[in-house]
Amino acid sequence: MQPNKISEIKSTSADQEQLQIAFAAFNEASEQLSGVYQALQHQVEQLTRELAVANGELHKQFIAKEDLSRQLTFLLNALPGGVVALNMTGCVERVNPAAVSILGEPLLELSWQRVIDERLAPTTIDNEWTTRHVNSMAQRRIRIESSTADSMGRRILLVHDITEAYAMQEQVRRNQRLTSMGEMAANLAHQLRTPLSTALLYATHLGSDALTANERQQFATKTTERLHHLEHLINDMLRFVKGEAAQQESIVITDLLAELQQVIEPQMTRSAMQFILYDNSQGVSLITNHDALCGALINLLENAMQFSHSGDQVVLVCDLEKDTVVFSVRDNGPGVDITLQERLFEPFYTTRPEGTGLGLAIVRGVIQSMGGNVYVNSLPNKGSEFVIRLPRNDGEA
Repeated sequence: MQPNKISEIKSTSADQEQLQIAFAAFNEASEQLSGVYQALQHQVEQLTRELAVANGELHKQFIAKEDLSRQLTFLLNALPGGVVALNMTGCVERVNPAAVSILGEPLLELSWQRVIDERLAPTTIDNEWTTRHVNSMAQRRIRIESSTADSMGRRILLVHDITEAYAMQEQVRRNQRLTSMGEMAANLAHQLRTPLSTALLYATHLGSDALTANERQQFATKTTERLHHLEHLINDMLRFVKGEAAQQESIVITDLLAELQQVIEPQMTRSAMQFILYDNSQGVSLITNHDALCGALINLLENAMQFSHSGDQVVLVCDLEKDTVVFSVRDNGPGVDITLQERLFEPFYTTRPEGTGLGLAIVRGVIQSMGGNVYVNSLPNKGSEFVIRLPRNDGEA
């Protein structure tokens, strides 16, 4: 055989072997790719099934959340009290119909501070307000409670309409006063009879021809004194029965104390007593009835004078606590036994022969109508301290 042919045969054989090797490698790669494809297909099918399950769960959760949202909306709309949701900037982002009914429209997207300024008027009691006449709505008395802010600074306000409850409380107070009047009628008749009988006796003597001009003047003076005492008693009784006037105004405590000093200090100077005032009010204002509070403090100061002597001190102090304004009146008088201290505020109870027994009862009624309280700290021979505590009211919810 020729060398060229032998070389060609060898070359052809080598090519076939390489082709077979390549074909085997191709088959192996195909099998591997087929296995990988089947594995991927299996994973895709598994992921598709898992995704379908997840989508089903998400759909169920979505349906459940929609159902819960509808239930919450239904409950929110059915609540008799108002609900106001504020966002992080303090603007209204959601309200229920009760809130709209109480506060008027519009509310959404308004600043809550604007709602307060335009539609609410503060009262003497913290978190209680009266609505201004909005959209021809009748005035209401409401209480507003606020939740603490969440991590985003959002708050929920609950608005309670307490108009009817407040009216009932006022009616109960009036009924109590009327009941007290009935129980005190006999005492009052005695209180009136004594000065009236004395005045009539003096007036009878005035007609006597045997009296000198000087004696007639003395009887006239005594008659006038008895009639003034009678007038004072009747005025006290009327104040006790009528209770506190509803008109409110903003008063600067420092100005009120200065006014009291102008009234009381000359009286104490004439009696050789010393009036001392400590004003720690720091310019704070109160929204209250000026005349009623001023009258209550004057009543306590005059009461302290009546139990003090020449050279004694009467001290008026005003202090501020976190939520309270505290007035106290201190004297160096004989003091009051602890068993009698509560009785001091009972109508017609008095330890003075010329007292009406209504002064401190009027003070308690006035201060309670302002949402405060009054009490006495005293020991025999250690003087007395009458304390009035009133809620601070800065006009913010």
